Amino acid sequence: MDKVYKHQDVEKKWYELWEKRGYFTPKVEPKKKPFCIIMPPPNANGSLHIGHAMFLTIEDIMIRYHRMLGDSTLWLPGADHAGILTQVVFERKLEKEEGKTRYDLGRDEFFRRCMEFTLSNKKIMENQMRAIGASCDWNRTSFTLDPKFNKPINMTFKKLYADGLLYRAKRMINWCPRCSTALSDLEVIYKEQKDPLYYIRYGPFVLATVRPETKFGDTAVAVHPKDKRYQRWIDKEFEFETLIGKAKMKVIGDDAVDPKFGTGVVKVTPAHDPVDFEMGQRHGLETKRVIDFDGKLNDKCGKYKNLNVYKARKIVAEDMQIQGLLEKVDENYTHSVAICERCKTIIEPMVSLQWFVKAKPLAEKAIRAVKNEEIKIIPKRFIKNYLIWMENIRDWCISRQLWWGHRLPVWFCGTKNLSELQLTMNPSLPKSNGCGEIVVSVNPPNSCPKCQNKNLIQDPDTLDTWFSSGQWPFTTLDFGQSNSKLTDFNYFYPTSVMETGYEILFFWVARMVMLGIYMTGKIPFEVVYLHGLVRDAFGEKMSKSKGNVIDPLNIIERYGADSLRMALIFGTSTGRDVKLGESKIEAMRNFGNKLWNIGRFIKINIDKFKEQNIKIREFNTKSDRKKLSAENKKILSQLGMLTQGVTREIENYNFAASAERLYKFIWHTFADKYIESVKEKLRQNDDETLSVTIYTYSSCLKLLHPFMPFITEEINFSLTRRDKPLISSHWS
Repeated sequence: MDKVYKHQDVEKKWYELWEKRGYFTPKVEPKKKPFCIIMPPPNANGSLHIGHAMFLTIEDIMIRYHRMLGDSTLWLPGADHAGILTQVVFERKLEKEEGKTRYDLGRDEFFRRCMEFTLSNKKIMENQMRAIGASCDWNRTSFTLDPKFNKPINMTFKKLYADGLLYRAKRMINWCPRCSTALSDLEVIYKEQKDPLYYIRYGPFVLATVRPETKFGDTAVAVHPKDKRYQRWIDKEFEFETLIGKAKMKVIGDDAVDPKFGTGVVKVTPAHDPVDFEMGQRHGLETKRVIDFDGKLNDKCGKYKNLNVYKARKIVAEDMQIQGLLEKVDENYTHSVAICERCKTIIEPMVSLQWFVKAKPLAEKAIRAVKNEEIKIIPKRFIKNYLIWMENIRDWCISRQLWWGHRLPVWFCGTKNLSELQLTMNPSLPKSNGCGEIVVSVNPPNSCPKCQNKNLIQDPDTLDTWFSSGQWPFTTLDFGQSNSKLTDFNYFYPTSVMETGYEILFFWVARMVMLGIYMTGKIPFEVVYLHGLVRDAFGEKMSKSKGNVIDPLNIIERYGADSLRMALIFGTSTGRDVKLGESKIEAMRNFGNKLWNIGRFIKINIDKFKEQNIKIREFNTKSDRKKLSAENKKILSQLGMLTQGVTREIENYNFAASAERLYKFIWHTFADKYIESVKEKLRQNDDETLSVTIYTYSSCLKLLHPFMPFITEEINFSLTRRDKPLISSHWS
């Protein structure tokens, strides 16, 4: 063994050997209960980051442990096409490098180029996963936009439609003007910001608003029905002056009005505010859209037509001031603003014709699965969050006005059922007459079942990426693809563990539970293990602007994958954010060096015994234990407690506790105490002591292998020169 452990010479060599020999591919043994993890697919639009290294490490620990237990162990890898995020990233790349938009390319060419970009990133990511040591079955690798997933995903869509759980309707949605698509509630985040609060005159009233530019779409003013200041006005109409002429407006009473906000009177714009939309529905108000999907005012706004929202806000306020319709302005009003999670553009609420899933019926079974502990959530504190969200779930908008994603399996007979938005955003759609029939089909239909028209138009919208990835646990296992009894789905489903970040418990995990139970009649996984975010050494969120981002590939190059893996696990708490700095990674590198030096010391003694033709007996714990010295009995007893403790902690998903037990035992109990105390005996060629030392150390290598696979494999081979690597050995 070299004096210094050189991870650069070791890690790639061992990974290639493991993969070449097929250690990552499980044997399907029908009588044996399998262990299966379906990898949360990283977005294939860039390199892996430190958060990916975190989940890969945790999952690889579980996989290697269960493989060493002798379980039929499958870790199925994959990548996510990531819908809107990938389209945003690729469009920016296209604009920067070629000065083009997606419309310059056209839909088919844009999709082809985007696929090329994504699959290239996918390949890079897979090699990065190999560098981290992820022992997944590359024979089964998946991609969320793989054509083979079209059928099962379309089957889900059609079944929801047939069961009355999927409908198309005009409803208030979150619209991103930058991405030009509808978003679900979960794809919207909120930030606090200061904006002017304008107090404007509406005839006899003064009311406060941050959005004077939407006044052209107002169809009522509202007060709280118990507000004594305004009760006499409820259900009455008044005439008032506007920037584009005189208008009439009705006063309504509604409990949604906060009497303490502004003057207690609010304008109602049903087409551009979610709360106002609900009020409009309750009171039968007109929904008057005055902002188009490009974020500009339309022809209902008179001379303000074609101004974008922000410019219009300023000009409208100035003109109201001139006309005497602006009472005052509060410049320090702080409020919460909805923004697109992907591109950070402020959301424009819109009423639009979209496809929605009735989520509540799906959520009911998903709630029961957790309450009945069919699915266990770790840590348990997240169960409350899950139940609160699921019990208050709203219908889910699943249609997106994107070009990158699974197309909706919907065909129209003629163009009359296409929405105004679809026709505007897809000018190349063929203009055709037809009976108006809407056909939902798993495969493209040959003709309209009602009028036999063969020129059907496919819905140009794509599915929300969470709809397709919400089916990941069963589509990756080829659900519905074969009638054979011995399929991956029949053997590995339900899967064992879904390990992912707590921040996507609602985005993804809840949707997998709902859709998994709905389509298969079974839970998709038995355990949900949630890890925290990786932060810097001071607990700050990592960002390029702060200069505190840790690149896992750079760290692996400098310190080795084992050091990074151990640093990500050591000293953490399940489900809590992880603090990671270079000093912690260095400390784990030092631990690896200590492990290596122990191995070198033992190897030197083995070589010395061989040179002197002293046979080193194979230690047998049962027959030899009674004859041992007190010192050797003690270390073996401590080893037994270590094995039990590490096994128990891994079974209970306390990976940090397992790592800490191993660190403490190897460095302090074994190296600092035991080895130091027996050095003299080894000098005197005590074969019993060397036998116990080798046995204890070899056992530690096995226990440590799931955490630090490369160095343990290299040391084990250096000591034994056996062809059988640790990855294929038994746990204890």
